Amino acid sequence: MIPMVDLKSLNARLKPAIDDAMHTVISEASFIKGPSLREFEENLASYLNVKHVIGVANGTDALQIAMMALGLKIGDEVIVPSFTYVATAEVIGLLGLTPVMVDVDINTYNIDVKQVQAAITSNTKAIVPVHLYGQSAPMLEIMELAKKNNLFVVEDNAQAIGGDYTYIDGEQVKTGTIGDIGCTSFFPSKNLGCFGDGGAIFTNNDDLAQKIRMIANHGQPKKYVHTILGVNSRLDTLQAAVLNVKLKHLDDFAERRQAVAHRYNVELDEVDEIVCQKVANYSSHVYHQYTVRITNGKRDDLQAYLKAQGVSSKIYYPTPLYKQEAFKSYHDGRTHKGTEQLCKEVISFPIHTEMTAEVQSYIIKSIKTFFRV
Repeated sequence: MIPMVDLKSLNARLKPAIDDAMHTVISEASFIKGPSLREFEENLASYLNVKHVIGVANGTDALQIAMMALGLKIGDEVIVPSFTYVATAEVIGLLGLTPVMVDVDINTYNIDVKQVQAAITSNTKAIVPVHLYGQSAPMLEIMELAKKNNLFVVEDNAQAIGGDYTYIDGEQVKTGTIGDIGCTSFFPSKNLGCFGDGGAIFTNNDDLAQKIRMIANHGQPKKYVHTILGVNSRLDTLQAAVLNVKLKHLDDFAERRQAVAHRYNVELDEVDEIVCQKVANYSSHVYHQYTVRITNGKRDDLQAYLKAQGVSSKIYYPTPLYKQEAFKSYHDGRTHKGTEQLCKEVISFPIHTEMTAEVQSYIIKSIKTFFRV
């Protein structure tokens, strides 16, 4: 099967530098909070132009710790998109908070600001925009709503590390650095991925950074002094060493993915039944996933056909969050038309930094053959 992402080839290309970095950690036996972790946190902070980066065990922990740091109370409402990965809303429910799910834009697949505004109540305390598939949510409007209503903003940046948001005046900032807190995942298949689980939290707020570090380390401001209840969530030094190597290539990774996506866009524009994701004028797109809509009701047939041709594809995501058993109690009964349509129509095709022209030609030919183009 042609894979969704080719980690073997990527890791082989970077192997000498990664081997050296890992060997340094092993020779120092600095597996927990070693020098390579501090170096990675500093380098990522510099890349993102953000004051604080705190490495944690995974992206879900990053979201949970971010919520814990805000000091929210049981029952407080947090607005999230209904079309996203489960972790975004899962951590909210685990903390006794109430995830309020709102619909998304059918063209960009990101959270709909009008729906956010309509969902704000006196119990609303935060908004969690997700930069889905690799492009930014509409952050200017979200931040204006948050300021007007005295709300926190936690960016779920797990799929868009390295992406840019452009303000009206032309200023560019990195996704994940606009809200009060940004969170990301270093799951191996992410644009910046490690060799296991990993994640990080970003913020420009000194007080929040201090609290986040404490929460991630058993609530300790210093060893054996526990001032708040915390968790044990650390980014291993070995993983940080791998990430430190890959960080140097992150912009190149994005450019390679963008080239693949551009060719898909041009070639698949010839297929009437395929609608490509719209890229908003305020956002770059780093294409963690290349996702389109199949409008003729034959999405699942296309996936089966591609599988028979040896081409992988994925459905991100087949079910609205509010229809998952775990979240039914949070749903107000309303249908989210955009989310419902996307769940029926989206499909993601292989995209990665090592994609060859020959392999992509075969994928495109297989798709077009199915649609008789």
